[in-house]
Amino acid sequence: MKKRKFFALGLSFLLVAALVLTGCPAEEVVEEPVVEEPVVEEPVIFKGFPRSETLFVQWAHGRAGAPDNFNEWVGWKNRDRGMAQLMNEPLWTTDFAHGVYINSLAAALPEYNEDLTQMTIRLREGVYWSDGVEFTADDVVFTILFNRDNVGLNWTEQMQEVESVSAPDKYTVVIELTGPNSRFHVHLVDRWGCLWMMPKHVWENVVDPIPFEYNPPLSLGPYVLHSYDPAGFWTAWERREDWERTPTGMLYGKPKPEYVMFTVYEEPAEVIDLVRNEIDVTYLTMEGIKAALDANPNLRTYRAGVPWVNTDDPWGPGIGFNTDLPPYDIKDVRWALALAIDIVSCSLTAFDGGMKALALAVPDSTYYGPILVDPLLPWLDDFTIEIEPGVYFAPWDPDAPYRIAEAARDGGYVVPTDLEEIKEAFGVGWWKYAPDVAARLLEKHGFTRDKDEMWLLPDGTPWKMTIISRPTAGDVRYQMAWACAHEWRKFGIDTTVKLTEMYSPICSTGEFEVSTEVVVQGPFGAYPDLYKSFDDFNSKYWKPLGEYTWGNLSRWTDPRMDQIISDLAATAWGEDERLAELSIEGIKLVAEEMAVIPLMVGAVAEIYNTYYWTGWPSAENPYMPGLHCWPHLKYWLPFLEPTGR
Repeated sequence: MKKRKFFALGLSFLLVAALVLTGCPAEEVVEEPVVEEPVVEEPVIFKGFPRSETLFVQWAHGRAGAPDNFNEWVGWKNRDRGMAQLMNEPLWTTDFAHGVYINSLAAALPEYNEDLTQMTIRLREGVYWSDGVEFTADDVVFTILFNRDNVGLNWTEQMQEVESVSAPDKYTVVIELTGPNSRFHVHLVDRWGCLWMMPKHVWENVVDPIPFEYNPPLSLGPYVLHSYDPAGFWTAWERREDWERTPTGMLYGKPKPEYVMFTVYEEPAEVIDLVRNEIDVTYLTMEGIKAALDANPNLRTYRAGVPWVNTDDPWGPGIGFNTDLPPYDIKDVRWALALAIDIVSCSLTAFDGGMKALALAVPDSTYYGPILVDPLLPWLDDFTIEIEPGVYFAPWDPDAPYRIAEAARDGGYVVPTDLEEIKEAFGVGWWKYAPDVAARLLEKHGFTRDKDEMWLLPDGTPWKMTIISRPTAGDVRYQMAWACAHEWRKFGIDTTVKLTEMYSPICSTGEFEVSTEVVVQGPFGAYPDLYKSFDDFNSKYWKPLGEYTWGNLSRWTDPRMDQIISDLAATAWGEDERLAELSIEGIKLVAEEMAVIPLMVGAVAEIYNTYYWTGWPSAENPYMPGLHCWPHLKYWLPFLEPTGR
């Protein structure tokens, strides 16, 4: 009834209005302004993903040879395509930016008993695998025993130290060791790989772990596998809906990118992609960074000036020799090759002068420099090697960093002039460039030269050397391979470079002569203790050529190093003076034997794009170690902010 009344009234009003209007003089009709609807921009879809919600990351070490295989416990499975950085959470992570451990899956630091034969792990509660099953002590017990008892896994050798392991409750693990070792937990600490946890409810049903591909893999990190390229060129990850049930979410909050895509990029196309804002973070050569910075104002580096790199990275790339092959089994030959390198020329060839030289088996970082490097400087000044019976040579060159800095300045870069700043940026010294001394060392062992001044082996055949390296131009090892080849060709050795995506398996089985590798393994990053670095040389990891070795790819061993490793293992945490003393003893031994040739602090020329994402780590704000191939990438992501573009 009310609806009809209102309708009648409304109709009457319209009729009256119409009559009035028709009886009135015509007036100009004023049109109402047209209100335009705001234009909603369509989201940019790039490579199948919403660009503003996706982080595009360089996959640093080349494409995956077996992209379907995510079994990281057998061989090398390209963990840097996101498995290490997004999918895995270790028990502990080394934060070398602040000199501490991050308690990831663990709720506290490891606890040892008085005689160092027992280690207790307290786990973080409320962590879940990506399939909804809770992570508990049962997973830890299973992982350790499974790796101990299955021959052929990456961590079988290390887990032989375990006598037994048990779970007194859901969040506590107790490990009984076969002997004292206050450093057993290093196998469970991630900086660049460790024994990652296995989901017991998956792996307990696996009959043969060697061929098992573990696809799709489960995640304890904040991202799960989204998709990957069957040809191995890219892998994409998607943020977990339950990200808050991961250590990353608990510690730092929600990661901002919805997706993260790892893609193989190569220069010079990589520079073009950066200019187009199609990459968010990548490695580049120094020349590539210079070109990219000039072309795109949205780009920045870790440091504002040269060297643009993060020089606190606790590892050291350099030259590794297969010391099970002649002539690299001879100490004098290794020393000759070191003295045949002009480190200034090498720096210019490899990094356009932007390199922090490193001659010792310890990272010359903000933390380790004052406690392990500086105390060795007087010893280095007095150090000599025997060229011939009774004839000695002092190989240390403390002025090399200043010449590197001067060369970089001559190249047009802005370089510090303060001596301490130069030391911090370019190192404390390197070995002298002494090709004449190098020649005498070789001649002592029967090497000769032909009419073209090319070196002949003691049997009279030409010395042909092949350096094996990784194929990615932004990888420092790639650049070092060409630079060292150039130096040794000048010296008279017929040297070639072989780049291969199969670098890791080839080197791990000893199928090489010389390689550019990580010759200074990353230590804890926080303590005056190089156990983690030196254990790489432990003779218990040595394998015959053709068999996979977990230890240093050079296969160099020495009973004196074994003793140092044993003494470090028997020294409790907190005994810093004794730890430093043993570490310095080991550094001297590696230098005296020239077991490997460290070339530089493992700083990588990384570049960040702020067009879509801001909040990157930097020298001004080092909230987390700043390299995207490290496991810390997942800890960056809660700090990144989308720009809204």
